[in-house]
Amino acid sequence: MSLFQNSVLKKYIKQQDSEAVAKAYKKFVKYFHDPKIQENIRSSKEEEYQGIFLTELFSKILGYTMKPVANYNLVAEYKNEKNSKKADGAILKDG
Repeated sequence: MSLFQNSVLKKYIKQQDSEAVAKAYKKFVKYFHDPKIQENIRSSKEEEYQGIFLTELFSKILGYTMKPVANYNLVAEYKNEKNSKKADGAILKDG
């Protein structure tokens, strides 16, 4: 069972900028498919890699801006509003 209906997926896929997606995918492959980087990721503890992961994937590849840079929309160690637990990272929308 899929998470979304095919019609919903198709609707949102059509709204994507295919050129931007292709550029991001090239960056993703260049970094995350590198065998040396893969081995370093595997040998790292989660705490060691979590900040790097946020920076590499969400900032450099997907284009989010990480705090403390002005007008940021990505934060690390974000406190959950419902139960005060912390997420490793959060994408902010409208503040």
